[in-house]
Amino acid sequence: ALLAAASKEFASIKTRCDKFDVSMERDLVKVGGQKYADVAILAYRQAIAANKIAADSNGRPLLFPKENFSNGCVNTVDVIYPMAPLFFLLGADLAKAIMVPILDYGSSPRWRFPFAPHDLGTYPLATGQVYGGGERTEENQMPVEESGNMILLVAGLAKIEGNADFAGKYWPYLKKWADYLKAKGLDPENQLCTDDFMGHLAHNANLSVKAILALGAFGQLAEMRGDRALGKEYIDLAKGYAKQWEKMAANGNHTRLAFDRKDTWSQKYNMVWDDILGLNLFTKSVKETEMAFYKTKLNPWGLPLDNRSNGMKVDWLVWTATLNRNRADFETLVAPLWKNLNETNDRVPICDWIHTDTTKMIGMIARPVLGGVYLPFLQDPALWKKWFKQGPASTEPWASLPLGTFETVIPAADDKAAEWKYTTSQPSEDWLRDTFADSSWKSGLSGFGTKGTPGSIIGTKWDTGDIWLRRTITIPRVKGELKIHLHHDEDVEVYINGVLALKKGGYTGGYHNYSLTEAGRKAIRWGVKNLVAVHCHQTTGGQYVDLGFVRVEGAKK
Repeated sequence: ALLAAASKEFASIKTRCDKFDVSMERDLVKVGGQKYADVAILAYRQAIAANKIAADSNGRPLLFPKENFSNGCVNTVDVIYPMAPLFFLLGADLAKAIMVPILDYGSSPRWRFPFAPHDLGTYPLATGQVYGGGERTEENQMPVEESGNMILLVAGLAKIEGNADFAGKYWPYLKKWADYLKAKGLDPENQLCTDDFMGHLAHNANLSVKAILALGAFGQLAEMRGDRALGKEYIDLAKGYAKQWEKMAANGNHTRLAFDRKDTWSQKYNMVWDDILGLNLFTKSVKETEMAFYKTKLNPWGLPLDNRSNGMKVDWLVWTATLNRNRADFETLVAPLWKNLNETNDRVPICDWIHTDTTKMIGMIARPVLGGVYLPFLQDPALWKKWFKQGPASTEPWASLPLGTFETVIPAADDKAAEWKYTTSQPSEDWLRDTFADSSWKSGLSGFGTKGTPGSIIGTKWDTGDIWLRRTITIPRVKGELKIHLHHDEDVEVYINGVLALKKGGYTGGYHNYSLTEAGRKAIRWGVKNLVAVHCHQTTGGQYVDLGFVRVEGAKK
C-alpha cells in the first residue's frame, strides 16, 4: 500500500520539491550570496537525514538527532542548539519536535540537577543521559552550556510565534536553569562546553556570552508571559553582566578566549542571539571590533575556532560571519569555507571540524549541526516568518514522556566499584560456569578499560584485545523488571549461571539498561548466589566494560 501511494503521489511531491528548491536557493542567495547558498544547499539533506522522526502516542512529531562520529548520543542539547536554525524555518511542529523530548526529560523526576541535561542516551536508545556523570553525578556535565542553549531556543521559538505559550509547561524548570546561570554564568567554572573536543576551560568568555544572553532571553519570556517584574529583573541583570563582560574580556583590538588568558582569542558565535532576539545587550562596537580582528586571522581555507588550533567549526563559522550584520564581512568569512569544501579531496559528507591551513578534514562527519548554516535567515524577520508559516503547526498537545523509574539492585562502577575476578588470557570453555575454578585469575575493581574512553570510570586498567570477568552476587527478587546496567566498548556477552543473558555488539558512550534474554531471566536464582560471567572483545579506539543490575518499573515503550 505504501509503494502504491508513493507511486501515485510521486509527480505531485516532486513538483512541490522542485518549487521548494527554487524558492530556497533564491532566498539563500538573497541572504548571503551564491557561495553561501552552495554551502547551505549541500548541508540541507545532511542536517535532515541525521535525525529520526517519530510520533508520540498523540501522533505528534518527535525528532531524535544522532551525534554522528563523536559519541553517538541521541538528542544532545549542544547538537540541537546549532542545528536549530534550519528546523526553525520548517514550521512550529518541527521546531518544537526538536525540543520536546529533552524538555520533557529535563522536567521529569529522573533529572535531579539544577541545570539542563546534555542528552537522552546513546542512539537509538533514548533512555536517559549517558554523557559525563549521566543521571548520577555532576562530573563532566555541561551545566552552563546546556542551560543557556535550552533557554535561548525556547526564546527563539517565542520570538517567531509571537507568544511564550510553549514555555508555560516547562516554566518552573526554565526558571531553575536561569537561576543557575544567574549564579554560575558570568564567569564559568572549569567545565566543558559544546566544543568539548578542545577540553575543559575555566572563565570561558564565549560561554559567558551564552549565559548572559540566556538570562536576557529568560527576561523576555517572562515579559511575554505577563510577569513584567520578573522580566525586568532578568533583563537588567543581563545588561549589567554584559557591561562587566566587555571589561573582563577586553584585550586591545579583540576579546579573549578566557578572561584570565591574555592575548588569546576565540569566535564569539553565541553573540548572534543578541541581534536575533533583539536584546541589544552587547555594544555594536564590540561586534565590529571582533569582526575586524577575525579577518586578520583568516587562513586560506577558513577561520580557526580560536587560538588553540587551526581547526574550524563550519556551523560556528557561519554564525560568526553574521555577527556585525555586514554583508561584505559575511561573504569574506564564508568564501574560504566554500573554497575548502570545493577543493578538498575528502570524499565524505560535510565534515564540520576541518583544517584551515589545508583542505583536510579533522573529524565529525554527517552530523545534524550543519543545520546551523541557516542561521542568517533568523536575522531577517520577514524571511524567517515566510518560511516558518509554510510549515505544519498543530494546536494538539504532545503526549507525556513515557519514562519509568529505576533503582539500583547491584551497583556498577558509576555508583560503587565492585571487585571482580578477571583474566586477559583465553580460558577454558567452562569459564562461565560456577563449577570453574578461577583462583588463578587476578582480582580488580570495576570498571575495566583505558582512561579517556567516553563515559568510563576506570578501576582496573585493561588494554588488551579481550577480557573475561567473573563475580558471584546475590540477586533479590524485585518488583518490576530486572535489567542489566551496562557500559561496553566493544562487543560484550553476559552470562548468568552459565546461560547467555545479554549479547551486544559495538560500543556505548555510557551506561544503559538492557533487558535480559528469556533464558537469562529463567537462569536467575532469586535470593541466593548467582555467577555473573562477562566477556568483552576490543578492536580499536577506547575500551571499557562494567555492569550492574537495576530494577525498572513503569516504563512504556
